[in-house]
Amino acid sequence: MTVRNTVAYAIEQAESAAREGQQQVSLHLVAVASTRAVDPDAQTELGQAKDLLDRIEVWLDEDLGESPPSNLDVELGVIGADRYLFSPGDYADAILAYADEHSIERVVLDPEFNPGGTTPMLRPLEVELVRGDIDVETAPVERPARSTALARAATLPKYLTIFGASYLFYLLLSSYKPLDFLTGAITATIVTALLAPIAFSRQPSLTRIPRQLARLAIYVPYLLKEIAVANLEIAYVVLHPSLPIDPKIVEFEAAIWGDGPVTTLANSITLTPGTLTVSVSEQAFDIHSLTGGAREDLFDGGLERAVRFVFYGREAAAIPSPRERGQGDDDGTIESDIGDPEVADDD
Repeated sequence: MTVRNTVAYAIEQAESAAREGQQQVSLHLVAVASTRAVDPDAQTELGQAKDLLDRIEVWLDEDLGESPPSNLDVELGVIGADRYLFSPGDYADAILAYADEHSIERVVLDPEFNPGGTTPMLRPLEVELVRGDIDVETAPVERPARSTALARAATLPKYLTIFGASYLFYLLLSSYKPLDFLTGAITATIVTALLAPIAFSRQPSLTRIPRQLARLAIYVPYLLKEIAVANLEIAYVVLHPSLPIDPKIVEFEAAIWGDGPVTTLANSITLTPGTLTVSVSEQAFDIHSLTGGAREDLFDGGLERAVRFVFYGREAAAIPSPRERGQGDDDGTIESDIGDPEVADDD
């Protein structure tokens, strides 16, 4: 771990600046927690971040001694818990927002900061941070030589989850003959042996997954109903003599986080006729909508609430809809107007 040395370097730099000058120097030591309050793993991850801050507080006392400079202010905090963090750009936005709020001019990164797990994050993060009007550096501390491990601990929950998913998928494609059950078990076993060491960035919960599957069974009929209703609405538009379409691309900020929920919502929007997920960035979905009615349904938040219900439970489903959060009312959410289907005048 290089965190200890990185903290020591930051303290040394801040203390030196404070002793050499008369102006006030602020040192912010923050941990980035890529979670949200309603995320089932939030308490664990936030607890880990707070534990790190507790250790940093001890290191502060050790490094500053009994007589720290009077013009040196130190603040500890956790950032990122109020937004969905996925890409290096997301992490950079969280850091830059904090830096702007506290007038920070210099950011020092731990050389082993890698919230992406096995995916290298530091270099792309540095590139993204250049967008801000701040100095960015990686702490010049020694890093232990190590090779990137693609394999993670293959625990029993991983084995059972992958085996169950593979076996059920195999049976869905089979004719349910006795031989299919045997070959399905063999195939699922092979898949489990190959994927268990590399699957899942977090340990699956054998208590949470059954509840999510049960709620998913409720969600599927709801989604099919939404698809059927949207099909009828689009059929009416297509068959109407005046073809009353109003295509636009809108930015839709969803209160969901995590790979599974984001993918589920993006695909659900695409499966519903009249809306198409163009891209997903940060907390924002860029959605192509064919009609005003499709946009109204999008901002009413039915699909978003349903996806939150599947992954986070009934409490998360009560979060205000996008419209209740101020979206969809000519407030800048429209990113691009595709224009009318009629030929425009040259004027």
